[in-house]
Amino acid sequence: MDDIDRRLLALLQEDATRPYAALGEAVGLSAPAAHERVRKLRERGVIRRTGVDVDPDAVGRGVLAFVLVESSAWMGESGDRFAAIPEIQEAHVIAGSASVLAKVRTASTGQLQDVLRRLYAIDGVSGTQATVVLETFFERPLAP
Repeated sequence: MDDIDRRLLALLQEDATRPYAALGEAVGLSAPAAHERVRKLRERGVIRRTGVDVDPDAVGRGVLAFVLVESSAWMGESGDRFAAIPEIQEAHVIAGSASVLAKVRTASTGQLQDVLRRLYAIDGVSGTQATVVLETFFERPLAP
């Protein structure tokens, strides 16, 4: 990956709907050359997906919590069980006193409590610690 690829990635993270002509112009390439670079970045798995950044408040998911999941067994094989809970946006096996860190978005703290109940239903889960976010200063995309 070179500097042009990095600049293309940064531009696409700002606006993934940007036309290839505009991308090419911004990095000194023709539209077909920019298209080819982006295609290769997708093929190599550098670009994993293209999405839309949705405002959680606008769709009724204004409560954000990070949940540490404690377990009595290795949780590395439980990814599908976490993925089955739609309110969980991300789940990561972690090192430390907890086994999994989950990013959860719900409409209310009552719904968050329901998610915690469903987490306890996963084999091996022995406890949770939820931290509710009061305000988000910023979220940034990965710098290429």
